[in-house]
Amino acid sequence: MTRLVVCAARFAEARDVAHPGLRVLRTGAGLSRARAVAGCLPDFDALAVAGFAEALDPRLEPGSVLVATEVRGAHETVSCPSAELLEGLLRRTGVPVHRGPLLTVDRSVSPAAREALARTGALAFDTESAPLAAAAAGRPSAVVRVIAGPEGESPRTLHALGPALAKWGAAVGPRRVLLAGPRSFCAGVERAIEIVERALDLHGPPVYVRKQIVHNVHVVDDLRRRGAVFVDELDEVPAGSVVIFSAHGVAPAVRAEADRAGHRVVDATCPLVAKVHAETRRFAARGDLVALIGHAGHEETEGTLGEAPGSTVLVETPEDVAALPAGRPVAYLMQTTLAADEAGEIATAITRRFPDAQGPATDDICYATTNRQRAVTAVAGDADLVVVVGSANSSNSRRLVEVAERGGTPAVLVDGPADLPLERLDGTRVIGLTAGASAPHDMIDGVVDCLRGLGPVQVEERTVAVETTEFTLPKEIRP
Repeated sequence: MTRLVVCAARFAEARDVAHPGLRVLRTGAGLSRARAVAGCLPDFDALAVAGFAEALDPRLEPGSVLVATEVRGAHETVSCPSAELLEGLLRRTGVPVHRGPLLTVDRSVSPAAREALARTGALAFDTESAPLAAAAAGRPSAVVRVIAGPEGESPRTLHALGPALAKWGAAVGPRRVLLAGPRSFCAGVERAIEIVERALDLHGPPVYVRKQIVHNVHVVDDLRRRGAVFVDELDEVPAGSVVIFSAHGVAPAVRAEADRAGHRVVDATCPLVAKVHAETRRFAARGDLVALIGHAGHEETEGTLGEAPGSTVLVETPEDVAALPAGRPVAYLMQTTLAADEAGEIATAITRRFPDAQGPATDDICYATTNRQRAVTAVAGDADLVVVVGSANSSNSRRLVEVAERGGTPAVLVDGPADLPLERLDGTRVIGLTAGASAPHDMIDGVVDCLRGLGPVQVEERTVAVETTEFTLPKEIRP
């Protein structure tokens, strides 16, 4: 069991932070007392500091919580790498929370001095945390402060800190991280993002993107900050605008609508999705009933179904095959981001009922999806938990979770480090880590950094394939 010591300056702070299983040490208020206690702390594996702080940034309202990313003192700056994990935990409990630098000073601060301190980038200040955090001496440390209210007002948010710190302490420990390779961006995603970036450089903002360019909140937010405007439908776009179609493809009706509005279209459809569209047209033109194996509502399936709506039927499960009409030739195609084994079961059901059914000339499930599923299988068998980085609306990311779970390993999907549940880390010593094809590389790095904030981490790479595929850019935005 982790020996966690929680330091709080005043009696009321120590009382309110108290929680079963926590050892709360009252240090006394002020920098000199904190320094004295820092020199004679009891044995511990992890150290936390909790209590009140005063805001420097006006966004921090009384009662909100600051989880320190670093604590700056007169002679030391102590990093708190697991801060994002604590921030996410507190946010999920409904606590208003911020994450950023905390400053430790040796005396009360005048209004004029506060303005100068705020310009350093610190979000709040206190008079105890720096020497206590420094006493952790490389062991896991966390500093969590509630923003104090006006004189005489004591926000009750402190009560939420005890349970959160108990979960943080239970998650502390050494770990192995098995990195699945390949992971993160594929060639089609990199191409789509570059298309938006180049369109912004060429035309300037705003550039309109129909749907999310790829299914990842971090990518979309970054491009939005640069001037991309994401819309659900083209009727939200002023006539004659620069419009980009997402990597998931669109139906011919959408292209026709864009032509009528005089938009300047740049098509970011992944070439592998475009191949499925072409196969749909080819099979439908020769009179086949096209069974599209995929998930209802996904933008890729909607675009493919729109290629030949009178000849294409969506098939989501093996049971759906029984409802396919007989009396005409059958062909089948697949959404590119499916789990290979799941899609294979449905394809087998189709060929069992229709022995002459013809599939695609080459696999529809894209190489990147297949590689990432093979890679997660390679790490899942030796892991206590598989962490998949990707957004909830990313089909290929969700399939990675399913692949791990079907192999018997618990798995969790997270958008980034803040979404990683601390309670799922309690007792886990080997973590398989991967990312969907639309998730940025730096999200993986962020997860590893946060885990290092909980204890020593040994990283091991397990690569099942090396990807060298590159796709050319559309002529409209080539250099």
